Amino acid sequence: MNEEGTSRPLLKLSTLEMETLTMKSNVFVNRTLNLKRIKYIGLDMDHTLIRYHSGAFEQLSHTVMKEKLIQKKGYPDIIKSLHFNFNQAIRGLVIDRKKGNLLKVNRHSAIRASFHGTQAIDFKTQQKMYKSTYIDLSDNDYMAVDTTFSISLAVLFAQLVDLKESRTDLRFPDFAMIADDVLDALDEGHRDGTIKNIVRDNLKTYILKDEAVVQGLETYKKHGKKIFILTNSDFYYSKLLLDYAINPFLKDHQNWQDLFELVVTFAQKPKFFYGDHRFLKIDPETGLMSNFDFKLIPGIYQGGNAAKFTSDLNLQGDEILYVGDHIYGDILRLKKDCNWRTAMVIEELAQETISDEKAGPLNHEIEQLMEKKEPFENELTQIMTQKIDRGALDESRTNELQKIITDIDGQISQLIKKQQLLYNLHWGQLMRSGNEESYFAYQVERYACVYMPKLQNLLELSPRTYFRAPRRLLPHEMV
Repeated sequence: MNEEGTSRPLLKLSTLEMETLTMKSNVFVNRTLNLKRIKYIGLDMDHTLIRYHSGAFEQLSHTVMKEKLIQKKGYPDIIKSLHFNFNQAIRGLVIDRKKGNLLKVNRHSAIRASFHGTQAIDFKTQQKMYKSTYIDLSDNDYMAVDTTFSISLAVLFAQLVDLKESRTDLRFPDFAMIADDVLDALDEGHRDGTIKNIVRDNLKTYILKDEAVVQGLETYKKHGKKIFILTNSDFYYSKLLLDYAINPFLKDHQNWQDLFELVVTFAQKPKFFYGDHRFLKIDPETGLMSNFDFKLIPGIYQGGNAAKFTSDLNLQGDEILYVGDHIYGDILRLKKDCNWRTAMVIEELAQETISDEKAGPLNHEIEQLMEKKEPFENELTQIMTQKIDRGALDESRTNELQKIITDIDGQISQLIKKQQLLYNLHWGQLMRSGNEESYFAYQVERYACVYMPKLQNLLELSPRTYFRAPRRLLPHEMV
């Protein structure tokens, strides 16, 4: 799709040696991007270059968090019995730390769906609780669920809220402290190696191998693209996954060190994009680090910053395309603090686009009924206006119109219920809140130049692809 969200046909521009996207391409465009101009392509590792079995990995995180809450925070042993449900949460939700709620908000940060723990909050209760509140994510009362790694956190938080309210005989902290404790447990599980050690011993369970990605990377390198890795994972974990998922499929290179121009580990994103940390050079044989105060050369590093990276490689920012999966750590701060181009991997889109296609006929029926209802609503509005203006009311016609509108609304309601069954049963579509864009979709649109379900979608296109967008119609231009 193009910059404005519509697809364009495949067109080979022989004079410019460019290609546009096919209708079936799974790369979607928010801003025009010419890959011919890109010299360096940067890749996040986890969930971008290296794909995970997300359900299995999040279940592991859920288990580790429960253990740490019991051992380190004194939570009751009963939380061991909590079972993980991957579909209980989706990316883009907001945790209300004070009230114990999960919220789904639209592009304007207005709440469109909510759960207290794992229990849905009805519209009237939600209105009473939040009135016309618009969520400010800079407010410490709210916590964003903005990465796949946060699904288990949101699910466990909701389950603990349920347990706190149903088991008054047990001692639990307040909702805000529960949110903080769960986050601390997850961070510690990643930081102290608990999670990574289990992954290391069970790679087949948690890591997906993708031969097509490796072949695509070699093709892009053959076309002159320099490829680098920029990850927050440490060197040893990075080496483990790259040895496992990249080396077996290489044809033109001996190992992943030959494939990637530079590998930057423990980058501390998003600080990498606006900070001034020094680069440390890593010896790939021993893993030992040393100070490095020279101009960057091909190799493996730790830390560093984007300003030196761009300057040392004699690049303009818009000659670098960075691909990541974290809206804040990989995309938002990068777009705000650098002028690198951005691409985002959203693995949920693979299923979402299939569901969108299945929902097409239902959406068409809903639109037809909405159009059918509109003249009746207009007539009713006119009658009620005349009641005020003239003091007269055609009660018979008013009742007739209200019945017609109610009947149509009933038909629409049934269709919407069928439509919702095609998506997440708790939260619906990832990229929409009802008819509006979800806040997550708004962030993707604003900060990601292009986005896709997986890295392979980009790599299967020509390295000379030109992503072009037609003019977006504004509301007043649609009249």
